[in-house]
Amino acid sequence: MFLWDFLLYLTGWPLAFLLFCGGLYFTIRTGLPQLRLFRESIRVVAEKPATDGAISSFGALMISTASRVGTGNIIGVSSALCMGGPGAVFWMWVTAVLGGASAFVESTLAQVYKKRDPNGGSYGGPAYYIEAALHSRLLAVIFSIALIGCYAVGYNMLCAYNLQSAFSGFKFYNFRLELGPIAITTPAIIGFLIAAAFLYCILGGGQRVVKVTGTLVPIMGVLYVLLALIAMLLNIKNIPAMFAMIFSDAFNFKAIFGGFMGSCLMYGFKRGLYSNEAGMGSAPNAAAAADVSHPVKQGLVQMLSVFIDTLLLCTATAFMCLSSGVLPRPDDTFAGAPYVQAALSATFGAAGPVFIVVALLLFAFTTLLGNFYYVENCFAYILKQVPSKKFMTIARVIGAILIFIGAILKFGFAWDLADVFQCVLAIINIPVCVILGRVAYNALDDYVAQRDMGKNPTYKAHEFGVTVPTDFWN
Repeated sequence: MFLWDFLLYLTGWPLAFLLFCGGLYFTIRTGLPQLRLFRESIRVVAEKPATDGAISSFGALMISTASRVGTGNIIGVSSALCMGGPGAVFWMWVTAVLGGASAFVESTLAQVYKKRDPNGGSYGGPAYYIEAALHSRLLAVIFSIALIGCYAVGYNMLCAYNLQSAFSGFKFYNFRLELGPIAITTPAIIGFLIAAAFLYCILGGGQRVVKVTGTLVPIMGVLYVLLALIAMLLNIKNIPAMFAMIFSDAFNFKAIFGGFMGSCLMYGFKRGLYSNEAGMGSAPNAAAAADVSHPVKQGLVQMLSVFIDTLLLCTATAFMCLSSGVLPRPDDTFAGAPYVQAALSATFGAAGPVFIVVALLLFAFTTLLGNFYYVENCFAYILKQVPSKKFMTIARVIGAILIFIGAILKFGFAWDLADVFQCVLAIINIPVCVILGRVAYNALDDYVAQRDMGKNPTYKAHEFGVTVPTDFWN
């Protein structure tokens, strides 16, 4: 109990301080690439890979975005608004802007230290740059275990809980069937269906389903932003009051520091991290798979992913809810899906909650699958080889069971699990990126210099402070 209480304490001031200071430090050291190189990041994401059939920058972006864009953009924002107040939106923006620099550094490092697979492709992530540059396999294994815990346990269980809670506004949600000591409830039924669909796809039987949802999610993302814009136009008279609420609450001393664990700043930072994952070391696992001519290119692309997630989709949820006139309230039974549904019902009537359920079904499903991509990458690192088919089948079945359990968890415990695991990852990854940061800073300076000369930048690792052999940049 003491250990759990201590870990929960770390998700308060220590995590907020680490995220803010880490992001600010990387922003200063890289010369504000979030603004200076924003247009360049958009240009780079459209580049084709140098090798036919290799994963492009855009492909790696979609892998990481599949994990980032999910229930956090809807339920996470609603939770932050209800439990932290409207000012949490502002601090989520701060997390995203500063987190863009953190995402740039960690993803650039993942590219520099990535490994070559037998087919000529690449793989990597924080575990690989921790071992290669810091010569500490123990720390790398600890990080990998924490990432498995974060995504297979914390995030996937929370994702399942958030998805089933989206049905709480419908009458059938209160269904309950007593069978002796066992009670069959709506959350349990939904959880079983989610787990079964996940297992079907992750075992290879649902490739068509994966392809269809992967196609629909970007479309749903665009429709979601359009819905938010329509909601704001319909509630345009509430817009001035909405901005007044956000900024007055964000800079209200009592709201920021009074009862810090429940403050707008705390929830803004925690839910911002849950949504965009900047600095946690998850997206670099996808970034390392991209085939690019220079590591900085993928760093810029992953920086863009943070902006898409938080500054676009999370803001869409916040504005859609706050402009509706339905005020958030710190109530476990209201925070999350119920608040979003109440806000949309006030604007669109009965159609609003239905749209949110459909959006969450698509977002959550691709998130569950995207999260397990990171888990499998860490298993490969820990075992020093691609896990056997039997091993991965067992791991995937356990993953499905955890998803089912997550659907029937209580609101507070589901969020606490995710908060603790993501905090452990950030506590390891951000200091490591500070230690290794010079490699990313030198690579950025080289990239800008070559680009200014009109070249398509290329990279030689040994010329820029990388003292260990690399598989791709020698």
